[in-house]
Amino acid sequence: MSTILSNIKNAKNAIAVLIDPEKTSNEPQLKSILEKASNSSIDFIFIGGSTVSSHVFQKTAAFINKHCTIPLVIFPGSSQQISEKADGLLYLSLLSGRNPDFLIGHHIDSAIELNEMDLEIIPTGYLLIDGGTQSSVAYVSQTTPIPRSDLSIAKRTAIAGKLQGKQVLFLDAGSGAKHAVPTNMITAIKQVGLPLIIGGGIQSVDQIREIHTAGANIAVIGNKIEADLDFLLEIKEYKNEGMESMMY
Repeated sequence: MSTILSNIKNAKNAIAVLIDPEKTSNEPQLKSILEKASNSSIDFIFIGGSTVSSHVFQKTAAFINKHCTIPLVIFPGSSQQISEKADGLLYLSLLSGRNPDFLIGHHIDSAIELNEMDLEIIPTGYLLIDGGTQSSVAYVSQTTPIPRSDLSIAKRTAIAGKLQGKQVLFLDAGSGAKHAVPTNMITAIKQVGLPLIIGGGIQSVDQIREIHTAGANIAVIGNKIEADLDFLLEIKEYKNEGMESMMY
């Protein structure tokens, strides 16, 4: 039986659509996103946000579970963002910051409830990378992103996460970033030897292609789809290109 973690480890040129429940509370809009995501061969649906309430999160997770068969993975912004309606949860530790709440505090708050849930928990090292603007993650967590040019700090942080037992690394330029995570940083972190998820600031298929070529297992698209749902059609073409290349 395949698991979310094994799917992430084996993912090549995979794409996740990030649903922020606060920005997609309109059910017809959300249903349209899910239908187009399914039609575009999207590999994962991520759900989460920096300031989402428990009620809104639970409602959105249940709606996605009901209307979509794509694996649903929680990308939590707080200890309140958990649900058995999902298939898995990225158990994020914000390694790039020094705020104890996001290193271990939220984990303690939700530990008993999560331990009793039938939910795959995936220990994930989370690195916030400077995307050229203050992201909501940086504001809420009160942490400073790793500079885009500092490959040494990023790689040391990623290695520390691996030594702690993290199973996945997530590099995020943040919601609404002007710049995506640099490809040379992706290549450097790939050498650490863990599956790699990249999010924030991705605005084009060319960027997705570059991120995959640099070594990312999964590229995460959020704001771009909120602003331009037809971008999923471009992603569908990109995914079809990949499938055709595998046939020859």
